[in-house]
Amino acid sequence: MKTEFRGKHFITLQEWSKDEIDTLLDVSFDLKRKYAMGETTDYLKNKSAFLMFFEQSTRTRNSMEAGIAQLGGHGNFLDTSTMQIAHGEVAKDTAVILSRMGHGIACRNCFWEVGNKYLRDMAKHATVPVMNLQCDLYHPMQGIADLMTIKEKFDDIKRKKVSIIWAYATTHKKPISVPLTQALLFPRYQMDVTLAYPEGYDLPDWAIEQAKKNAEENGGSFRITHNMEEAYKDADVVIPKNWGSWVTNDSTEVVDDLLESYKGWKCTEEMMALTNKDSIYMHALPADRVNEVEDSVIDGKHSVIYDEAENRLHTAKAVMTLTMGGK
Repeated sequence: MKTEFRGKHFITLQEWSKDEIDTLLDVSFDLKRKYAMGETTDYLKNKSAFLMFFEQSTRTRNSMEAGIAQLGGHGNFLDTSTMQIAHGEVAKDTAVILSRMGHGIACRNCFWEVGNKYLRDMAKHATVPVMNLQCDLYHPMQGIADLMTIKEKFDDIKRKKVSIIWAYATTHKKPISVPLTQALLFPRYQMDVTLAYPEGYDLPDWAIEQAKKNAEENGGSFRITHNMEEAYKDADVVIPKNWGSWVTNDSTEVVDDLLESYKGWKCTEEMMALTNKDSIYMHALPADRVNEVEDSVIDGKHSVIYDEAENRLHTAKAVMTLTMGGK
């Protein structure tokens, strides 16, 4: 088991070994048990994490703020529109200064072709761990919580059929970071992964090639289909969620002709009937109810969305414990 984590950046799970991810999961489960029993877990006593947000958040912000409080530390919420970043301060200067004032920097920046580069720039100059709270390419906090949830529900996840499915939504043009993270991570755990989307909502070629390589090296499988029903058929886990057409069209326009042509890509009871009897429905939230999914599904017997959301707390605490206070 890997035990050396102090100062390690958490920008993408792809840069963490299986051994490291297994340790992260083990710590997450341990912290969840202790949370249930009301045990004190002040592993980060008197430590501070700076939580930088370029945009809105519910689960991520609160899992980090509540998480570090439960670890005995303090989270400084930073709305970047009120920081000197808004006046042009560069990532290097922000990273160096915050490093001198605390023990970890976490940042959400989802702007297309900007977010990940910004985080990498911060990590290059920071002397404390930089944690990705979602960028334009990756959402490792969500990915590890999703993996934890699947392991909770099935225990043995080898050869489980997991379908990552595009769904219609109109709320905003969402990042590709959640499906991309899942596509890279799940094949590493010997799952049979299907990525389903209508043409025009592709993920980057490099990500697809890496997902295939991850499957080949770890005994999983990875395939792509443009047939929604095929993705639901016999699936153990379905994750129907919208993502934007950033790879093929970098416009920030939310609703366009391409999107409107795929209103039928929706998670319904009819689709869930195609899955295995004990299948689970997952969603990172917030869900665009009615458009992405029927209420009877997201509130139904297959849904594990609230367990999945709670696991954001325990996995966030594990990430902070290991990188900010570990060996």
